[in-house]
Amino acid sequence: MIETDGDLLQTFARIYVGLLSFELLKLGFDVAQSRVSKYMLRRRGPPSQGWKTFLRNHADGIASVDFLIVPTLAFERLFVFVILGLGRRRLLWIGVTTNPTAEWLARQITEAFPWDTVPGFLIRDNDGAYGEAFTRRLRAMGIRDRPIAPRSPWQNGYVERSIGSIRRECLDHVIIWGGTSSASPEGIHRILQRDVDSSRN
Repeated sequence: MIETDGDLLQTFARIYVGLLSFELLKLGFDVAQSRVSKYMLRRRGPPSQGWKTFLRNHADGIASVDFLIVPTLAFERLFVFVILGLGRRRLLWIGVTTNPTAEWLARQITEAFPWDTVPGFLIRDNDGAYGEAFTRRLRAMGIRDRPIAPRSPWQNGYVERSIGSIRRECLDHVIIWGGTSSASPEGIHRILQRDVDSSRN
């Protein structure tokens, strides 16, 4: 009588080995069941956790980053660097620049996380702006870098959703002049910083 799932799996394995050796016998190969079971693949350990399980298990120690691109009235682009804490889905940091470099991104990470608040993991996409200086800074701070798979934005879905909310609730209601006006990177930073401050309360 089958009592547990393990017994059920063993029973299925025995049936499969028997069927396989019977099929080989029909083809003219006389092979014992023990020989067939010897060459069957076995799982070498417990299955690894999936992406959603990883996020659920480590949410308090994960930060997620991405860029929000803001077009201006002068046909320029401002890059908004967004850092989101996954534990409470809270905006932790916003940085704005016209030219994101690896050095600038490394400085943003340093400013966003004082030494006592460093997350264990950082989820990011595979943007070319995250260069060697950025990954070196992460290693120096003890943050494990977890780039998502190519063409898989769902793996960074929380920050993608936050960026959509920022765009709808904040940026769709202002006109960005660009250049050196008050709505340049500093002005955008002021507008978005209010959003960060209100999400913390």
